[in-house]
Amino acid sequence: MNLIGHFVDGKRVGGTSTRRGDVFDPATGRRTGQVELASAADVAVAVEAAERAARTWRDASLAKRTAVLFAFRELVNARRDRLAEVITAEHGKVLADAAGEVQRGLEVIEYACGIPSALRGGFSENVSTEVDSYSLRQPLGVVAVISPFNFPVMVPLWFVPVAVAAGNAVVLKPSEKDPSAALLLAEWFAEAGLPDGVLNVVNGDAEAVDALLDHPTVRAVSFVGSTPVARHVYQRGTTAGKRVQALGGAKNHMVVLPDADLDLAADAAVNAGFGSAGERCMAISALVAVEPVADDLVARIADRVAGLRTGDGRRGCDMGPLVTAAHADRVRSYVEAGVAAGAVAVVDGRDVTPDGDPDGFWLGPTLFDRVTPDMSIYTDEIFGPVLSVLRVGSYDEAVALVNASPYGNGTAIFTNDGGAARRYQHEVEAGMVGVNVPIPVPMAYYSFGGWKASLFGDLHAHGADGVAFFTRGKVVTSRWLDPRHGGVNLGFPTQT
Repeated sequence: MNLIGHFVDGKRVGGTSTRRGDVFDPATGRRTGQVELASAADVAVAVEAAERAARTWRDASLAKRTAVLFAFRELVNARRDRLAEVITAEHGKVLADAAGEVQRGLEVIEYACGIPSALRGGFSENVSTEVDSYSLRQPLGVVAVISPFNFPVMVPLWFVPVAVAAGNAVVLKPSEKDPSAALLLAEWFAEAGLPDGVLNVVNGDAEAVDALLDHPTVRAVSFVGSTPVARHVYQRGTTAGKRVQALGGAKNHMVVLPDADLDLAADAAVNAGFGSAGERCMAISALVAVEPVADDLVARIADRVAGLRTGDGRRGCDMGPLVTAAHADRVRSYVEAGVAAGAVAVVDGRDVTPDGDPDGFWLGPTLFDRVTPDMSIYTDEIFGPVLSVLRVGSYDEAVALVNASPYGNGTAIFTNDGGAARRYQHEVEAGMVGVNVPIPVPMAYYSFGGWKASLFGDLHAHGADGVAFFTRGKVVTSRWLDPRHGGVNLGFPTQT
């Protein structure tokens, strides 16, 4: 049995805990390994290694840091296929989705390669007589990253390259469901020249998370996961005096106006609703059809869903399994609840015949019509391949419905009316907005994050917000006495 440990102080290590978690191939249902679940003592060892490394890494030149980032970028780019295979083997998403995840992570590495520009301060001469003032941004020290199962490469890369480039040392705790990709990233960072201890990986569950939140040496925590856990991370971390950015759950809406290109909207709904089996925080799970287009739009979506092939992600299928048997059962229970509540199951994913091992964690794409806002398939974040269609009579009703949601992660509008699109982006209460784009994930030089219950904290991931999160500002006011004006003569020739 493959035993997956930790990566601390530049090498793979075991821990002191005897607790283990099972790792599965979701497409076969077979256990492929076990992961060590770190104790608080194991976390402390990793934090101590990071603290030692942080003392010298913070003083490494920007040229040295960027050289490491560029080398790491080349390694990830050259081995992207290997990384995608590891993602698919433990998460289950199809290889095309896994490759896309690696590409989005690469974009953040490339952004971090430009850290010298991002860390530039300002300078003002003669703010008072012979007094200058200037600003600096300096690293925090040891920071923690707690990442989810659904993007085992992309989400760690949202944070780690920026944190490292800014001069911090990192302790990364990936999801125990698919931990292997994070260990590869740590090894490749070391191969790129990152000093021992600057990046450490500790596998574990809630015990490891709480140990990171409580440890006094950890200055900041970045988290991505469900809203209840994000709230816990934010409250416990800030109570311990830490800076926290905790990205939570979502219920992303896609509004389709009557003038929209319905083929474009149908394609977008299928891709955004069922890509990666709906296990992504930017998935579209609620489609708001402004009448009279609902019948036509639902029919077009159903036609497209009928052509999707669900199965093993290594066989060229369109959608893979869910990550675990327990999660597949949970999502299936929501489908049952939707039927019981009176929603129309236009496509029922429970009936799927997968192209894969019958013991895999399967649930096919599910399309519900005539969903109402009181149904659990609408109110709850399902995190699976379930798309709910709600019918409204006007643009105003659509906006009111979207804004009434407690989540505010991402949203999209499909229309050929520029005025309507401009009004929507102004009025909607969400952190990321797409116009005829179903998954408006920003490029790395912008920042990723939502509003309301989708974010706890003030700063978003990567981009300018990411640099600000992993650094502290300092302003220096300076006066150097001039020998010409009565200052101390330090051996310079007297000038007249």
